[in-house]
Amino acid sequence: MSGHAAARPVEGSQAVLERLQVLPIAGKHTSSATSAVPMDRQNAAGMDEQKKHKQMDSISNAQRVWTSLLSGAIAGALAKTTIAPLDRTKINFQISKQPYSARAAVQFLVKAMRTEGLLSLWRGNSATMIRIVPYSAVQFTAHEQWKRILRVNGSERKKPWASFLAGSLAGVTSQTMTYPLDMMRARMAVTVKAEYKTLRQVFWRIYRDEGILAYYRGFNATILGAIPYAGCSFFTYDFLKNLMAVYTVPIPGFSTSLICGGIAGVVGQTSSYPLDIVRRRMQTSAIKGQHYHTIKSTIVKIYTEEGIMAFYKSLSMNWVKGPIAVGVSFATHDAIRHKLRVFICEDKNT
Repeated sequence: MSGHAAARPVEGSQAVLERLQVLPIAGKHTSSATSAVPMDRQNAAGMDEQKKHKQMDSISNAQRVWTSLLSGAIAGALAKTTIAPLDRTKINFQISKQPYSARAAVQFLVKAMRTEGLLSLWRGNSATMIRIVPYSAVQFTAHEQWKRILRVNGSERKKPWASFLAGSLAGVTSQTMTYPLDMMRARMAVTVKAEYKTLRQVFWRIYRDEGILAYYRGFNATILGAIPYAGCSFFTYDFLKNLMAVYTVPIPGFSTSLICGGIAGVVGQTSSYPLDIVRRRMQTSAIKGQHYHTIKSTIVKIYTEEGIMAFYKSLSMNWVKGPIAVGVSFATHDAIRHKLRVFICEDKNT
């Protein structure tokens, strides 16, 4: 050590003072030294984060697609299973003339448990899973692809119309591909087990009794509802996440996504709820003895017989289950997708 020190040129007094400020003296650190270590760690962490983002950008589009498909499928399944009892309750009030209240909703749940058992609250959930897994996978993947096509990448405030359009197109894409499954799930949710025992039986009876076009009854109302719902949900979620990243202290991963997703769920479901009522009436009209054939006639019939507030029946329940479902869905998707892509990047580097 002394040999190396002797070989160095003599330093000026200013250089010596600057060196002493960051060196430990008598086993203690100066205030500059204590702040230098965390700053170095922060800089290193920032550089690591930038490196990870660059690596994420380098993955192929095929890898983006399959990671988003897989994470979206898991996210949708988890979210829908969580709120399935509330979903079944909501659908029953949507398609009936019985006034909705929290007490009436609890009575429906209690009656279902007593007469059909606890698992009856998840009746139709198998159909939901068959539908929601491809639906959620396609929706999240389509959203990412539409954002790439429309060149929306963290610019929700600069191009709000493009961000909203990307979400709307994602909703339309996923609904178009999975609508018959949603139709069958609604039928199972509003019937007892004796009427429709299995998804296969629902599929066959609809075809036999009503024809192949019955699988798409209420489709137009669904698409009209998907435009504001998916558009508002995805736009609100991305906008809030970017806003929180800039103006607030970061909250650990899952929490941020849950908060932003919950708010996005309220906004999205409130904006499209009247059309959700219309599509449910049209989907279940054949088994309830009602005649809801077109969007216009359904709207007129509901308004004439039940009034304007019928279009918002059970909306308060949606304000409970919606934020939970959307928050869990967005948070799960983002977490799993991130882990998968980090794994791909690490695998490339090894």
